[in-house]
Amino acid sequence: MNIARIAYCLGIFAVVAALHAHAAEASIADGDELNVWPFTVIHTQGDGSSFTEEHLGPLFFSSQKPDGEKAQGFRPFGVERSWEKDNRSEFSILYPIFVYRTRRDESQWSLFNLINYSSPTAKISSEEPRGFDVWPFYFSRRTGDPATSYTALFPIAGTLKNRFGSDRIDWTLFPLYGRFQQREKVVTTAPWPFVRIIRGGNHRGWALWPIAGWREEAGKSRSQFYLWPLIYRADASLDEPKPSLSAGVLPFYTVDRDAESVSESYLWPFFGYTNRTAPYRYRETRLLWPLFVQGRGEDHHRTRWAPFYTHSEIKGTDKTWVLWPLFRQQAWTDAGLDQCKTQIFFFLYWSLQQRRAGQPDSAPYAAKTHIWPLLSAWDNGAGRTQLQILSPLEVFFPTNDIIRTAYSPLFALYRFEQRAPGNTRCSFLWNAVTFEKNEASGSRHFHLGPIVSLDKQPDSGRFALLCGVLGFRRLPGQNAWRPFVFDFSNRAAKPASHP
Repeated sequence: MNIARIAYCLGIFAVVAALHAHAAEASIADGDELNVWPFTVIHTQGDGSSFTEEHLGPLFFSSQKPDGEKAQGFRPFGVERSWEKDNRSEFSILYPIFVYRTRRDESQWSLFNLINYSSPTAKISSEEPRGFDVWPFYFSRRTGDPATSYTALFPIAGTLKNRFGSDRIDWTLFPLYGRFQQREKVVTTAPWPFVRIIRGGNHRGWALWPIAGWREEAGKSRSQFYLWPLIYRADASLDEPKPSLSAGVLPFYTVDRDAESVSESYLWPFFGYTNRTAPYRYRETRLLWPLFVQGRGEDHHRTRWAPFYTHSEIKGTDKTWVLWPLFRQQAWTDAGLDQCKTQIFFFLYWSLQQRRAGQPDSAPYAAKTHIWPLLSAWDNGAGRTQLQILSPLEVFFPTNDIIRTAYSPLFALYRFEQRAPGNTRCSFLWNAVTFEKNEASGSRHFHLGPIVSLDKQPDSGRFALLCGVLGFRRLPGQNAWRPFVFDFSNRAAKPASHP
């Protein structure tokens, strides 16, 4: 009997959803909300510049933003985004497992960011670069030019060109043999890292690591080590009036000296000092480093009594730690804004506030706050605000739009959005309950799924049950509310055809 009742109710809702779909296009055009939760919820802004459409809660969705960005998919399994203005698109499957991107002249895909492939679009010449990597085992690139093309199978044998900071890298049965070239300098190692020979141009040297090693760039620099890292010395800028020196006999003594500063440590790294004269003056003393540090200078100030208290001011950036890692605060100025970031245990509480530069007592210009994993709140400083409960991912991926599109809505038990002062919308349980108001137009909209809906305008209104099976309506120019049956139009009021 219970199964029969459930089937009957589902059938009723299915019929309601089907009937109500006939009014969907008109509803969207008028900026109304179609709410047949959990089957379908469609919401658009009044000007039609953006809309969101969700099915089965937040799982199936499509959306469009005012800037033209479109998105659709089945969260979190498959999500597609496109930007027609920029002629680019992006498709992901359980991001970051698989991502496929297309641009004007290139397409690429990535699997766990370990297997990567890129190629030109079909309209580009077949000689345009193509790359395929399977990290860390296989690397290839095809450009149509043997001088820049390569294939490599690690650790068996291969060649890389213009990768990992080198012009060319060759290996055979690595680490038995490797060759690294950067401009005219060539480092040959067999086996890596124990035996190295350096040749090419003004460069020469050798190393039997960790016993001893020596290298030189004639007239510019030379370095040597013994029982690495215990004994070392490096001289640089030999062609300058005052060459620089870095040397040490660990753990007893180290020194770093150049034309503008000197830094010495005793019983490295515990005790030492730094004295700089240019381009700014700065003096620092270290006792039981990193616990106790004090530094003073031009635009530089540092006081550290770790882990209890640390404060530094360096080139306009002010940082404070209290009971590390309990509390951290950082303040700086950028793009005409004073910015202040506050953290408790790195991510449990995270807040960034922006104010107009030079107005510390003014209200925040813009702000973003995370209380992990309970909520995230945003304020763009121009009247647009958002609040979401729950929010376990935003604090870890603050600039990742794929996470925000594919994953964050799955946790949005409650969401509040203010598009402008007086124009707000809040939703609960993935749009099962929604309330929207616009003070400028005097409109109010409330939806309890498909069960109850209330749409009110200054001169009209509509109250409906089951999306319009029955309800009451007040038309413009009328004072009385009149009952109706089986009217599935989602408009709060329809102007009369004739006066």
